[in-house]
Amino acid sequence: MLLVKKFGGSSVADPERIVRVASRVKTAVDRGDQVVVVVSAMGDTTDDLIGLARRLTPNPSTREMDMLLSTGEQVSIALVTMALQQIGCAAVSMTGPQAGIRTDGVYGKAQITGINPERMHHELEAGNVVVVAGFQGISESADITTLGRGGSDTTAVAVAASLKADFCEIYTDVDGVYTADPRIVPNVCKLDQISHDEMLELASLGAVVLHPRAVELAKLYGVPLVVRSSFNHNPGTLIKEVGNLEQSAVVTGIAHDTNVAKIGLFDVKDEPGIASRIFRALAAENVNVDMIIQGATRGGRNDIAFTTSRDDLAKALEVVYGIQDLVAAEGVCHAEDLAKVSIVGAGMVSFPGVAAEMFRALAEEGINIEMISTSEIKVSCVIGLKDVERAVRSLHDRFKLHEA
Repeated sequence: MLLVKKFGGSSVADPERIVRVASRVKTAVDRGDQVVVVVSAMGDTTDDLIGLARRLTPNPSTREMDMLLSTGEQVSIALVTMALQQIGCAAVSMTGPQAGIRTDGVYGKAQITGINPERMHHELEAGNVVVVAGFQGISESADITTLGRGGSDTTAVAVAASLKADFCEIYTDVDGVYTADPRIVPNVCKLDQISHDEMLELASLGAVVLHPRAVELAKLYGVPLVVRSSFNHNPGTLIKEVGNLEQSAVVTGIAHDTNVAKIGLFDVKDEPGIASRIFRALAAENVNVDMIIQGATRGGRNDIAFTTSRDDLAKALEVVYGIQDLVAAEGVCHAEDLAKVSIVGAGMVSFPGVAAEMFRALAEEGINIEMISTSEIKVSCVIGLKDVERAVRSLHDRFKLHEA
């Protein structure tokens, strides 16, 4: 069996944990499996490197930041490989470029454009464990690029897809996917399995156990994912396609996201092309937009509001103020003391009234809803940041997810 095992920063945070990872990998090798290991930077290394750069300049070059941040994973791959070799397990480390991972040229948020797995195949056939640096690749102009948030998860799934691996196992500090954040809800349940679509929604809506890009890749290429803890041997959560979605629970889980900001443009001209101008300008600056609401037309004008991450708020405001006159907006406002809470479940498509029940639960808690968005398998509400934990607990109880 060919396995890709990804270990996050908490799993390789110190030499003792690295030794534990090596032992776990060797167990699979002794069983006869071929193994590719993808690792993140140790512990808080990435944050430390960012802090180091900020001590030199408040506005570092994005190219040089990628050059700097990529070193964190290179430390990890070397140490994990040394630990494997020390216990008699043949292994070789590879940076993203050495593993054949090609990306576009967007520094800090690069997308994987392709993988040439030839060198990895060669090392596997030679009997080596291949230890690959997550979060990085090389652009067409031969520059090192990083993949942004969740980049190591994305690397692992992309490598698994390119190698046609039997499973991609994501090891983290929790032992599976839960019905809500265990730090907020005391009576959560771990899910034995969940569909790609449900996991994609949960990940996109704030569940930090997996990054949305990784789940999207897994769905696209049919890669079975398993989320497991690197600190115990408990069964994890299997993420795959579910045959009969109507048999799924109406609500599978609750997700929340506290990295939310809202921008509103008042009295925008109501004419074709206005929305296109606004959101093309944001896209050109690589600002990711989530919810979008356009108000009712009055006197040939309307209001447009959207959400983005708090991380992108300053850049988004700069763009919006730059085009305010172009779209003839009378004013701009923003708020950042917000959060998003969402219910997700493949069974929602067959059960009307789920959204109404969510709104009722929030109303009974005295929680005001500022924005709403829906899809076939999710309902999301933007609420005040101060209310998010109370909202998650209320919804978990309302949909009886402790019985999942």
